[in-house]
Amino acid sequence: MYSHMMVGSNDIARSKKFYDATFAAFGGKPAFEDAKGRLVYAHNGGTFIVTAPINGEPATHGNGCTIGFAMTPEQADAWHKVGVETDGTAIEDAPGVREGGGTKYYLAYLRDPDGNKLCALHRMPA
Repeated sequence: MYSHMMVGSNDIARSKKFYDATFAAFGGKPAFEDAKGRLVYAHNGGTFIVTAPINGEPATHGNGCTIGFAMTPEQADAWHKVGVETDGTAIEDAPGVREGGGTKYYLAYLRDPDGNKLCALHRMPA
């Protein structure tokens, strides 16, 4: 269904530090920088891109938007910890199990340095 996700950043170097560290926590590789200066991450068939806005205006986060990354609970904990250590902000409840609609999830939430809302998600067996 989806081919990629892209978020804006006002500080690409700061974003690289944050995303390289958080992606490494669940087995991702550091970004490569394309010819336009965008950070490109590829992992498990998905592509995530960080860019300065092409219209020259400041990057802002999408209110109500969340970007979710699939990972194990252990990876989610490591992702959350390193995210806070690299200029991210812990939001929502602490990482842990949530229930909804008869399903259990392990969830962890962060905002990246530019305010984008991120979620680590693991669907738990019934």
